[in-house]
Amino acid sequence: MIWFWVIAGLLIAAALLFVLPPLLHGARPAQQISRGAVNVNVYRDQLQELESDLTAGTLSRDRYDEARREIERRLLEDTGAPDVTAEIGRARGWIAAVVVAIAVPVAATSLYLAVGNPDGLVPERVAEAGAHGLDAKQVEVMVEGLAARLKAEPDNAEGWVMLARSYVALSRFKEAAAAYAEATARVSGSAQLLADHADALAMAQGRKLSGEPEALIQRALAIDPNNVKALALAGTAAFENKQFNAAVSYWQRLANLVPPDSETARAVQGSIAEAQAMGGKGAGGSRSAAVVPPPKSAAAGGRVSGSVRLAPELAARVAPSDTVFIFAQAAEGPRMPLAIVRKQAAELPVKFVLDDSMAMAPGMSLSGFERVVIGARVSKSASANPQSGDLQGESPPVKVGAASIAIVIDKVIE
Repeated sequence: MIWFWVIAGLLIAAALLFVLPPLLHGARPAQQISRGAVNVNVYRDQLQELESDLTAGTLSRDRYDEARREIERRLLEDTGAPDVTAEIGRARGWIAAVVVAIAVPVAATSLYLAVGNPDGLVPERVAEAGAHGLDAKQVEVMVEGLAARLKAEPDNAEGWVMLARSYVALSRFKEAAAAYAEATARVSGSAQLLADHADALAMAQGRKLSGEPEALIQRALAIDPNNVKALALAGTAAFENKQFNAAVSYWQRLANLVPPDSETARAVQGSIAEAQAMGGKGAGGSRSAAVVPPPKSAAAGGRVSGSVRLAPELAARVAPSDTVFIFAQAAEGPRMPLAIVRKQAAELPVKFVLDDSMAMAPGMSLSGFERVVIGARVSKSASANPQSGDLQGESPPVKVGAASIAIVIDKVIE
């Protein structure tokens, strides 16, 4: 609030700088014709009349001399007196300036207090007003207004996304799913939008992910295998279908992408534990024949380990809270990560272990490949996808089972 009044005072002062100088100085030229100057002109005219009368013979020399002396005496008296007219003009200018200097700030402040919003200067009151400023009915009206506008502007993709999210906030999931369908039809390549569409559609059909929601989730993961929401939904869909190993795989990938001490991580670990427990039992409580044993090669070295450090010349570009992804990719084959783990830049230099439990998809694990490349990337956005400005380093191709792999993060992604 203090800064508001300081800025307001400066603005008022700037306004006065435009108003006061003319009052103090600009009025003087209008007062340059003083009373003495006016009298001189009058007396000059009177003398000219005397001269005319004397020449015409209507006025004697004695009377002329007497009248002339009287005019000259009065002229000396008037021109010798102070020019009170100019002084009065200057006094009036100062009075007007003082009145304006007082009136402008008082009037501006009074007007703001009368028609402005003084409570807007108090953050607590703004927050309170924001919490109670719109009731549910007003929100409904605004949402319906947006829906009506989109009928006239059906190609407004951002509008459809906004409408869909508004419907979700109002728990109107059927309308939200329809709005997301309009958005996804106009926006391609957005994994997040597809995941949001799947979520809304599942809510609209009684919290069930089977059918179209599952297809949307798989489309999202094909675009971004590390989309957090898509992985969470994929795990849930697999769990609903009693595909517990697949659910564990999706959720383990998710656990590797979220901060380990977060509430999300704890919830995911709980879901993993439940899926593992369910996967170990059939309908009668015995071992389920559907449980897939780990690959034989896993015991033979389906893991890699080593350490990651940051090049000293890049240290100034990294904040302690930046996210660090450490991942393995096949040296020859698909570029999808075979395993990934998440750390923080504050932990650098850090040791790591990647193994088959961190597989990103069934059949895509370290055990299935002979040689891999280990990469480490510092992400400013905490996105698993590389972004311009991220820092990265990688190893040469190494055999699966290798240990003591040293990686230096020494490159900037353009």
